[in-house]
Amino acid sequence: MVYNTQLTPELRDLANSIGEASRRAGLDFFETIFELVDYKQLNEIAAYGGFPTRYPHWRFGMDYERLSKSYTYGLSVIYEMVINNDPCYAYLLRANNMVSQKTVIAHVYGHCDFFKNNYWFTKTNRKMLDQMANHASVIRRFIEDVGHDEVEDFIDCCLSLENLIDIYAPFNQPTRKPAETYDDEEHYRGDPVHKLQAKKYMDSYINPNEFLEGQKAKQEEKQKRKKNFPENPEKDVLKFLMDFGPLNSWQRRILGIIRDESYYFAPQGQTKILNEGWATYWHSRMMTELHPLLDSEIIDYCDQHSGVVAAAPGQLNPYKLGLELLRHIKRRWDRGQFGIDYVNCDDPKKRSEWDLKLGLGDKKLFEVRRIHNDITFIDAFLDEDFCHEHKLFLYDYDRRNNRYVISNRKFGEIKHALLGQLTNFGQPIILVKDGNFKNRNELLLEHMHEGNDLKHEFTTECLRNLFKVWQRPVHIETIIEDVKRRVSYDGSSHNVEKI
Repeated sequence: MVYNTQLTPELRDLANSIGEASRRAGLDFFETIFELVDYKQLNEIAAYGGFPTRYPHWRFGMDYERLSKSYTYGLSVIYEMVINNDPCYAYLLRANNMVSQKTVIAHVYGHCDFFKNNYWFTKTNRKMLDQMANHASVIRRFIEDVGHDEVEDFIDCCLSLENLIDIYAPFNQPTRKPAETYDDEEHYRGDPVHKLQAKKYMDSYINPNEFLEGQKAKQEEKQKRKKNFPENPEKDVLKFLMDFGPLNSWQRRILGIIRDESYYFAPQGQTKILNEGWATYWHSRMMTELHPLLDSEIIDYCDQHSGVVAAAPGQLNPYKLGLELLRHIKRRWDRGQFGIDYVNCDDPKKRSEWDLKLGLGDKKLFEVRRIHNDITFIDAFLDEDFCHEHKLFLYDYDRRNNRYVISNRKFGEIKHALLGQLTNFGQPIILVKDGNFKNRNELLLEHMHEGNDLKHEFTTECLRNLFKVWQRPVHIETIIEDVKRRVSYDGSSHNVEKI
């Protein structure tokens, strides 16, 4: 049975009134279109990453099965989903009660305001709903022309590499020379050894081996003096593969599609804590102050809200951390708890009672929303007072007692560990070091080791898929057990050697 996705008159009036209250409170968002869907439709949309149309691939079906089973067994429920687009599209679950619908609508407006005004979303495609449909059409055409299995296998390969991008690239000016300046064979293979002109029967006399060896040595020295390829380590590995990999036109186009979609989703990963905290902060204020619930709805709202901000042992809840840190900022700036005098105050009692009654909290919150991502947000505002107030400690699992126990209470180390988890989404940073390694057109990558070794099984699979794209041996330099090593794959076997 196909349901009408339009809102009921009651929900439409609610969306309008909550939207007006949000704008009066200072939120600024694109037009937001709500659609009412059942859980099967919402699971399907969620499996597609929030978009109603995506290219055909088995992973979307796998995600749908996982979401459906999770809903059936009561393990999780998706209450809402919103797309960063202009206009924004949001989906409401038909089975939600009225309290949930009100809360979700307010939450959605918080997200939409964040999408529109946060700096890290300024480079995203605001017409990505249409772009995703175009990508789907292109890949379906390739499937018809090339064959389903071949296209799907290549998409599998690209998806395993989709995180090898530079998440800051949209905000940087390109420094690498255009691809066509490196397109000649000489760059990859090196210049031929210079020989003196001679007839064939005289060649061995005019160009003896000693002379050729000398010329070769000079040529190798000249090659060493040439600029590296690339001149500087390249963090956008997918772009490098697109520019210089031996790909045909349909492969290069698919790799470009995967890369475009990776960059679209990157800001959502960069701002998960702040974005969810911002939306939760505003739905909380909206439901209790700005567009209050009925008295009969308060208990249901509190029950639902407590579930949203609940933290499981050993896990970080982005809703909880973002919400509490924003409240902490508002409190500090309302009371004037900032500046050199406050920072230099080392009396805990005096710090807790510090109140200049400045009322700058809301202004500061909108500034935070405008310029920060998760790393800068945590680095700038997570202080020792907040850490102790909310019991942010490092935990380890105690197998003897079958529970998590506090392993570290030092603020500096706690903050460092948290920032380490957020850097590059907690994934390793990989650079292209040399596209002509050993002067044989082999690909050499470098792992920016920051204390955590690469997982061996992931490394070997990544090299295997890189080989499929580069079609020459691939290598990665990393540190394994405090020793610098090079892991290689030549198309048939892996090899690990000390450097």
